[in-house]
Amino acid sequence: MRQISGILTVPASLPKPLAQRTPSSSSPALVYLASLKPSGRVVMTGSLDIVARKLGAKDARSMPWASLRYEHLVALRQWLAETFKPATANRYLAAIKGTLREAWRLGQFPSEELERVRDIKSVSGSSVPAGRGLSSGELRALLMACVDGTPSGYRDAAVFALGYGAGLRRAEIAALDIEDAKTDGDSIAVKVRHAKGGRERVVYLDNGARDALRDYMEIRGKEPGGLFWQARKGGRLVHRGMTDDAVWRLIEKRAKMAGVTDVSPHDLRRSFVSDLLDAGIDVTTVSKMAGHASVLTTAKYDRRGEDAKRKAAKALHVPYPGRPRDLFTEQK
Repeated sequence: MRQISGILTVPASLPKPLAQRTPSSSSPALVYLASLKPSGRVVMTGSLDIVARKLGAKDARSMPWASLRYEHLVALRQWLAETFKPATANRYLAAIKGTLREAWRLGQFPSEELERVRDIKSVSGSSVPAGRGLSSGELRALLMACVDGTPSGYRDAAVFALGYGAGLRRAEIAALDIEDAKTDGDSIAVKVRHAKGGRERVVYLDNGARDALRDYMEIRGKEPGGLFWQARKGGRLVHRGMTDDAVWRLIEKRAKMAGVTDVSPHDLRRSFVSDLLDAGIDVTTVSKMAGHASVLTTAKYDRRGEDAKRKAAKALHVPYPGRPRDLFTEQK
């Protein structure tokens, strides 16, 4: 028997008959994962695999999810709460609940059990947010590391410009087409079509961000296809679109060259949100620029830290008259 979180034991070996008569084509995990977008599919597959192994299965595909019951989910929730941060634990719970919902739709899971599973609460609590904001000096160093006179250098500077200057995700950057970028007065308007959650938006690049993208586009040319091309030895560009992993690698490469440590593509986006809020842009506008469904999500990206709190404290006037100096002297 295997024990989960000290409260419940489940069979060390899962029911083989159930696993044998559940073909992979009707696996609730596969049906659930197929309903997700590619980026979410990768994350949730890993989550379900971890839970499946905890329960003694090889992976999510071979796990007989329909054999789980409410008490198993209660035990799993406690284990998740004790093992992971709240956000991660709740992601795992969402994946499990989504899989059991598909098991019900496939006729493998009782409706009364599904109702009980739905009653299981999310893991509460908060943790220190991941990632960080980049200083102006770090951003300058990253862009200077791209200025090497090669076509790929101009390309990389434009990627940083879109990551910080427009707050684009790396997958959004990789998915851009040359037709998505249009001159709009003094700015460049970029239409983000392949956005998270299907929330298309238009972002605007100005000053240095506009100049970086314009310089790259002049080198790239007007050939149709992906906006950002792959690079070969010597920094030569080839007419082949980049992947989001390639965007990650180029940011890591330039960060190493610039001597900037502990930086990820999403830190550019976090810095975009934080610096706009610090500049006094209202959170609703920043949320629209970032493509967030809610301003609450935008607030989670704020990495201004303690300096923002100090500035906020100075903005308040407390009308305390102070202690009279002569009274202080007499008491001494």
